[in-house]
Amino acid sequence: MTDINQKTSEIPPEQLSLRSKFKFDCHKGVKCFTDCCRGINIMLTPYDILTMRKKLDLTSEEFLAVFTDPHILEKGDLPVVTLKLLDDERKSCPFVEDKDGCAIYEDRPTTCRYYPLGVGSLSYSGEKGEKDEFFFTVKEAHCMGFDEDKKWTVAEWREDQGVDLRDQVNDGWFDLIVRKKSLPPNMKLSEESKKMFF
Repeated sequence: MTDINQKTSEIPPEQLSLRSKFKFDCHKGVKCFTDCCRGINIMLTPYDILTMRKKLDLTSEEFLAVFTDPHILEKGDLPVVTLKLLDDERKSCPFVEDKDGCAIYEDRPTTCRYYPLGVGSLSYSGEKGEKDEFFFTVKEAHCMGFDEDKKWTVAEWREDQGVDLRDQVNDGWFDLIVRKKSLPPNMKLSEESKKMFF
């Protein structure tokens, strides 16, 4: 297990829907460009791993060994992996470049695509299409993207960032995580079962 450097973030107490609007833009002209790529905790989905390893021309095993840290998900007892950060002063993402941004931008993880939005669910019904899903903004102290004039709806942001497709592909994995977290704490996976995940 690794010690993950957490940033202080403000999550305004407002649930957003797909039609909700917010102001945000991120580009090389924003003074904080790439600051959000440092001191972060990025959980990778299986689809993230596949697309990133393909971009880097690595096997899944090679990618996992070089670019990830294994963890056991708190409250869920499930194995997950996070992106392994560089051992530099700012704990940078291994794919961030100061001037140009993300070196694997087209294949960046789902978490990066959502930013500055987060997604949550108040419950899990078990039926397709009945999830009580909502969105929220994550406002980090360093981020100046909210000062930009570009306006989006949540739906427009998701489409622009390619989140819709990834959410469809990741849906089963997310359901597994949510279901396991809702089981009684005394229900644990065997070590053999955990090894099957990655």
